[in-house]
Amino acid sequence: MTNLRSFIEGMPKCELHVHIEGTLEPEMKFQLAKRNNVQLPYKDEKALKAAYDFDDLPSFLAVYYEGMSVLLTEQDFFDVTYAYLTKARSQNVRYAEMFFDPQAHTARGVTFDTVIRGIRRAQLQAETALGIRSQLIMCFLRDWSAEFAMATLLQSLPYKEWIIGVGLDSDEKNNPPVKFAKVFQRARAEGFLLTMHCDVDQEGSVGHIWQTIRDIGVNRIDHGVNSLEDPGLCEEIKHRSLALTVCPISNAYVTDGSKSQAIAEMLRRGMRVTVNSDDPAYFPGYMNENLQRVQEEIGLDKQQLVQLAANAFESAWLPRATRDSYLAELRAYAA
Repeated sequence: MTNLRSFIEGMPKCELHVHIEGTLEPEMKFQLAKRNNVQLPYKDEKALKAAYDFDDLPSFLAVYYEGMSVLLTEQDFFDVTYAYLTKARSQNVRYAEMFFDPQAHTARGVTFDTVIRGIRRAQLQAETALGIRSQLIMCFLRDWSAEFAMATLLQSLPYKEWIIGVGLDSDEKNNPPVKFAKVFQRARAEGFLLTMHCDVDQEGSVGHIWQTIRDIGVNRIDHGVNSLEDPGLCEEIKHRSLALTVCPISNAYVTDGSKSQAIAEMLRRGMRVTVNSDDPAYFPGYMNENLQRVQEEIGLDKQQLVQLAANAFESAWLPRATRDSYLAELRAYAA
């Protein structure tokens, strides 16, 4: 067991599902609140952490959006992004694709330019200073209107070279993928790659996953665990080589468990499943902790751990040659 923990820690990794706002640790939240004269409804970090008592997706989202109130300046967005990239690199994450939620900021008066310039500056500095490469995926909030999503997409176009793809997150109830079909159609026309959250154990989950494939034409599916309920859907996902970005520790907070067994089943079926951290400041655990949790729960061996890491690098939105160089690094480590 200790050997496998060490193996996970040293393994080159790729993260495909992490929300940059979800990496805002309590300590930094209080620092930024003080810097920006924002009054938090908690007296200290201990009280704040006690509020992280989620039992479903809506209870998490309420605290998640509340926490963003401290993010106001370009420097704030730089600080939270650089802190995540520093932590990720310390866990041998070599490459990350990070989600950000511009609507959650522009809706409270922070400009799109402020948000993306802070994040971008951190990405460039981390690549130079730390050797971790990253790209940005802009998410639309599905519990808001498709019109607001479209306006945000248009707002992003001057920064198109800084954004690799678009996604869809937030509360899935009564907000199916097809609600945003025209937005994603326009995003594809603009050259963005597409992904969508299909959260775990949501109402109509299987139908929503089918919509992402048939109606939206996604390049990837975030979460997507409920695909296992439909063998035909599993085959379609496999046929299209669509990656599934599963987040075990966050699953354990907002559903009835980590869904490690689902990861095992996806591996068995030859589906391109990956393990990720999601919102590691709220669901305590970055990449190593998530992989270790799955390993301990289902007894993954080294070959399966390498397969999970290879699936992520293989599914990264990078040129083929770049992916191959990361995969070669992974193979050399495994050997």
